[in-house]
Amino acid sequence: MVYALFSFFSGPKGVSAYNQLLSERDRQWANINELSNVNEELENTKNNLLYDHDTLLVHARQLGYGHEDERFIRIVGLGNIRYTPAITGNVYIVKKPDFLSERIIKIVSLCAGLLIFAFLFVLELIETRVR
Repeated sequence: MVYALFSFFSGPKGVSAYNQLLSERDRQWANINELSNVNEELENTKNNLLYDHDTLLVHARQLGYGHEDERFIRIVGLGNIRYTPAITGNVYIVKKPDFLSERIIKIVSLCAGLLIFAFLFVLELIETRVR
């Protein structure tokens, strides 16, 4: 009985591991949704750069490019103004569920069984001596 309870609640396929996997699944879905939003934003930027000439000119100027007949004036003291690239998402590290191994569950169950057996044996000895 002890083994069954330990396995059910804290074993590798127990309730605790299952709940941890459910929360991990929710984190992964949230990450997928975030990456979908980033992908959509990057797709819109790509389409704007491919099909909108004004957007392409603005983007080229942010990167420091200009037309052949233009002259650039550098103003000292403003610092470097650089174009920051689009955010492409975060690295996602999968968390493995924490659980008790089968070996530990078996050892704890055996010890609990021996304690229960010893307790019942002592009770039986006391009961037979009282009579």
